[in-house]
Amino acid sequence: MRYGGEGRTRLLLIILIVTALFLITLDLRGVAVLDGARQGTQTILSPFQKAGNFILTPVKNFVTDVTHLGRTRNQIEKLRADNAKLKADLINRKNADAQLKQLESILDLAGTAGYKVVNAKVISQGSSQSFSQTVTIDIGSNAGIKKNMTVLSQTGIAGVVKDVFPTTALVMLATDPSFKIGVRIAGTQQIGILSGRGSRSGSLQLLDNLTTVKVGDVLLARGSVANRPFVPGVPVGYVTAVDNSAGEIAQSGTVRYYTNFGGLGVLAVVVAASSTNPGDALVPPKPTPTPIPTVTVYVTPSPYPTE
Repeated sequence: MRYGGEGRTRLLLIILIVTALFLITLDLRGVAVLDGARQGTQTILSPFQKAGNFILTPVKNFVTDVTHLGRTRNQIEKLRADNAKLKADLINRKNADAQLKQLESILDLAGTAGYKVVNAKVISQGSSQSFSQTVTIDIGSNAGIKKNMTVLSQTGIAGVVKDVFPTTALVMLATDPSFKIGVRIAGTQQIGILSGRGSRSGSLQLLDNLTTVKVGDVLLARGSVANRPFVPGVPVGYVTAVDNSAGEIAQSGTVRYYTNFGGLGVLAVVVAASSTNPGDALVPPKPTPTPIPTVTVYVTPSPYPTE
């Protein structure tokens, strides 16, 4: 029995091998015997392949995203850094342009009056905890700066040097309540004292009871002995209000400084004045009023009467 079973097994194996060889030979010769089997197999396996792709595609995408996540974060951080640098460069460029414009105006002002000046940058504002209004500039005694020298802005008086160090100096602004300067009305020799009061407006007190002042009058620095602390002819401001109260010995008023103290970037210290008084040469031109546009309306009568 055992030998008979082994013989059948060998016979079956031989038949399967011969059949396989026969089918392979037919397939190689182009006889489409296996196409049906292949198609059937593909038909059966196709749903499983689609299901596998549906399940594995998100997994593949997730793995890809994780792989590129670090690179994407680095790119984002680089773009943010580049953007911040561009913004900083733009701000610096705007500041540099504004400072250059201020410097040009200061040099024009000093050149017209014949002042010898040393340019300076404002490097810090005064302490907000004190009542004094000051700025610190980036030049000091090494550049020839001394106490009680006149400090100019692009439009006129800015203040006076109060303390000097080798490479810096402290400037008291004209807005400081303790600041005082002798002034005269442009075009006349009428004089007064202008005092700071913590804002862009100052208080004017005339010294002569026969002197009159009116709104719009321009005030210039009268000048000090030996040009310290103030050189003559520097534009100070213009009168915006006049007080004619009864009983006052002399007129008083309110003055608007020409200098914009909130936008100081570049200043100049006058280290030597001209040998001659510039007089009214530095009086700013009056602003030209902007014309108001006019509109002309033409009315065309209707050809038909209206009820």
